[in-house]
Amino acid sequence: MSSPELSPELEYTEVADEQLNDLEATDASLYNAVLAACELIGQNPSLAQSMSAAVRTDNGIVFRFPVPDRYPYKVFWSSVGPRIEAVFPYK
Repeated sequence: MSSPELSPELEYTEVADEQLNDLEATDASLYNAVLAACELIGQNPSLAQSMSAAVRTDNGIVFRFPVPDRYPYKVFWSSVGPRIEAVFPYK
């Protein structure tokens, strides 16, 4: 079974891309779980938004999507694109 790859439909910030590269190098299982969360965001943003918390930033609203079974990891994303902004543990 091959590992999932970054979805070409989604945009990823440079920060998110670096964070994903670090996860891929250090924890393949967590990396795969995060990519599955990103895929859901890309394939069904409306569903992902309903499962996310909204965070107001200076640049607008960013959604915080929990990575299933990987507390406290979250995927931070914006609906424009949609675009993955960052991935990190957040309590």
